Amino acid sequence: MASLSRQLPDWIDAQCRALNFIGGVPRAIVCDNLKAGVVKALWFEPTLNATFAAMAEHYDTTILPTRSRRPRDKGKVEGAVLIVERWILARLRDRRFFSLAELNAAIALLLIDLNDRPMRHVGKSRRAIFEEIERSALAALPSAPFEYAEWKTAKVHPDYHVEVDKTFYSVPHRLIGRRVDVRLTHRVVEIFYDHARVASHMRTSQRRGYVTVNEHMPKAHQRYANMTPACLINRAGKTGPSTATFVERLMRDKPHPEQGYRSAVGILSLARRYERDRLEAACDRALTIGAVSYSSVNAILKAGLDKVPPATRPAKPTPAHGNIRGGSYYQ
Repeated sequence: MASLSRQLPDWIDAQCRALNFIGGVPRAIVCDNLKAGVVKALWFEPTLNATFAAMAEHYDTTILPTRSRRPRDKGKVEGAVLIVERWILARLRDRRFFSLAELNAAIALLLIDLNDRPMRHVGKSRRAIFEEIERSALAALPSAPFEYAEWKTAKVHPDYHVEVDKTFYSVPHRLIGRRVDVRLTHRVVEIFYDHARVASHMRTSQRRGYVTVNEHMPKAHQRYANMTPACLINRAGKTGPSTATFVERLMRDKPHPEQGYRSAVGILSLARRYERDRLEAACDRALTIGAVSYSSVNAILKAGLDKVPPATRPAKPTPAHGNIRGGSYYQ
């Protein structure tokens, strides 16, 4: 089969397709030592990529990568490559394909012809020998297909979240500052610490967003867990439109949602100490001067500046100047 690259997703997909094609699993797979799948191609203790190792565990087989620049470690494979080049690639060299699926469809037809063609010195086809000798030596395929997953390491941020693919996922707050392992599939994000799973989230495509579990929060943060921006803006709207606008700006401008929630609750709590009209006027003044913070509104109320209209300077007329065209120029 043809693939677009030799990167890890294509490499794993090729391995799985090969096992499905032969309809079983051998005891060991002797593979090339490409960097996408093999971290260290040592003869006695090879180190595999975590995803490649997980695939081998899923199929209950052993991966034996060859050494670098040692083609004799997989001599029969090198011979098969030569056969494929002659009987498949050479026959397709003058054809033009417009998609990977179209190319693989053409390869599949030639592969059937190659496997069913009687070998000159043996008198049997490759397929006949496989069915006669090798089929019985294969273990059964797993009942479920292998789910591709990538592994990464991440450091837990001070806000008890880890960044994965531009999105932030929560972990228990006791792990702040620790290094964790992250397993990524198409649907799930799993986070492990010291080989134990500490968090699991449904993967989201929302960039720069937060996925937070209440139980991961410190007690001080859990009090804000069930709040939503719409709920807080609604409550602020009961005081007045300026208060609602101020609370909305407050949450939008904060780098982390919990910080915005806490400040918004602080603004709403001022309504217990001051009259609603005063809070509305203070928020309006803070918006006018661009001081969008809880401390600014609190300071305005304490100083009584909400009762003083903001100073507005009358616009000064433009002084006469020889370079100014005047209104008559545009008539």
